[in-house]
Amino acid sequence: MERNDRAGVATFLVDAGVPAFGVARLSERAAHHARVRRLAVGDRVWLTDGAGTRANAELTVVGQNQLEARVLQVETVDRPRAIHLLAPIADRDRMLWLAEKVTELGIASWQAVRFRRSASVSPRGEGAAFGAKLQARVVSALEQSGGTWLPEILGEVEPDEIQMPPGAAAFVLDKAGTPILPELATTIGDLAIVLGPEGGIEPDEAELLGARGWRSVRLAPTTLRFETAGIAAVAIARASTLTEVA
Repeated sequence: MERNDRAGVATFLVDAGVPAFGVARLSERAAHHARVRRLAVGDRVWLTDGAGTRANAELTVVGQNQLEARVLQVETVDRPRAIHLLAPIADRDRMLWLAEKVTELGIASWQAVRFRRSASVSPRGEGAAFGAKLQARVVSALEQSGGTWLPEILGEVEPDEIQMPPGAAAFVLDKAGTPILPELATTIGDLAIVLGPEGGIEPDEAELLGARGWRSVRLAPTTLRFETAGIAAVAIARASTLTEVA
């Protein structure tokens, strides 16, 4: 008797969506990943569409540029409480590293902000070519972490173009702000977090955000690098959502 409850040894994002039954044909990128992982026909894997659908599947074809899996069982995974991250345009490698780590923690969206101090950074993570690298890194992080909800990558914005997600509790990281934990303890619903570039957000940029309802919060008494601040803030925010009582 075939058992469908064996755990998958790897997760793959299916660009065309996860079929309810039958065979799913995966990308060449997925085929390369399978070869790197030394997967073989008969191995169990997880498939996801990045929008909450997950399937337990069995590999049926593992080739140089081909990867196919037979869907055995499909389930829907509830979306976790959304955490929207607005990160500064900054050093591109550090931005990619940050995007990877916060994807593992389950952010709902990523948006890069061109703060005034972003202009002094080189090489910066911006533009279409960087956006493609960022998307690839996010997909890889989702698969590596076994996630089912792919973050939405939003277009780059100026500080005065930042929009507060509807209904979200909105925070901007600032060493002079109030401690973040008490603020999170009194919030419900989705969360949005803005972090500034090296050197911080300029006073007029911070004033603009404050006037639009973004609350200043701090993580530590010291000045943190933007990627440290981003990971710490998202980790604390995610941990706070896991302690909620339904």
